[in-house]
Amino acid sequence: MADVAQLAGVSSQTVSRVSNGFPGVTEDTRAQVLAAMRELGYRPNSAARALRRGEFRTLGVITFSLSTMGNIRTLEAIATSAAEHGYAVTLLPVAVPTQDEVNGAFSRLGELAVDAVIVIMEIHLLDAATVSLPPGVQVVVADSDAGDRYTVVDTDQAGGARDAVRHLLDLGHDTVWHLAGPEGSFAAQRRANAWRTTLTGAGRTPPPLVRGDWSAASGHRAGLLLADEPECTAVFAANDQMALGLLRALHERGRRVPDDISVVGFDDIPESADFLPPLTTIHQDFAEVGRLCVEGVLSKMRQDGVEHGTTTLVPTRLVRRASTAAPRPGR
Repeated sequence: MADVAQLAGVSSQTVSRVSNGFPGVTEDTRAQVLAAMRELGYRPNSAARALRRGEFRTLGVITFSLSTMGNIRTLEAIATSAAEHGYAVTLLPVAVPTQDEVNGAFSRLGELAVDAVIVIMEIHLLDAATVSLPPGVQVVVADSDAGDRYTVVDTDQAGGARDAVRHLLDLGHDTVWHLAGPEGSFAAQRRANAWRTTLTGAGRTPPPLVRGDWSAASGHRAGLLLADEPECTAVFAANDQMALGLLRALHERGRRVPDDISVVGFDDIPESADFLPPLTTIHQDFAEVGRLCVEGVLSKMRQDGVEHGTTTLVPTRLVRRASTAAPRPGR
């Protein structure tokens, strides 16, 4: 910094103000300092800055799975929003969803240079008393039933599932079968509960639930079973990837969509409009979830954020395409 100041003919304080983007420096002086930086190859030392300011401009993200479309899109949205605020993201995948792994992840983040933590965790592991947080690090949780200890941002899982079931009932289907996500998933549980309560509220008896694991392969296996159910005219799949496998299985068994069976998915992944037929689905606003997670931890860092236990739900919307229709007469 002293070399830059000498070459530019200014004080070291002026060089500091320019490198940190502070106001109070004329444009001519700023250009002069930047030219000296380029000539000398000067780079501000981010580690020294962090020690001086007491912040690292980095957010930690803990997630269990990078294989599901929902987690990938949420992570992408968090990284994009963080960059817009001038923050980098440190990703810490957790291989096995156990309490010890959760504790270990928080411990490792406590050793890393992060200012706050966002947790993408759809299973029920954050409400245990054994989880300890790094001192002074604020936490926001995405996609979880995290109890009253954490600030949560999530999609309105129940509202989206209700809209999917009501859409099929309004088309005239007597009932709606459900291809659910894995049993340990918070999102899958909320969607299945809403499916069941919406049917019973409409005076319909819920058929047996069919379980998948979010993958297209599990949707295909479930579809082979549902294709043999003569009373099945409508299926709500808990995500679009399982719906894709379901569509393939129904095609293989000669069950036409939507003439014989209507199908609704959940997520509205970019490819869902190109399924055959194009998939009616529930749109999740992943970008908004990511934005609210980042703004939530930044607000908590400034000590003007929401209190622990607050849950923000991001609305969903039904996207109607060609995979749903009224049942054929006599069905």
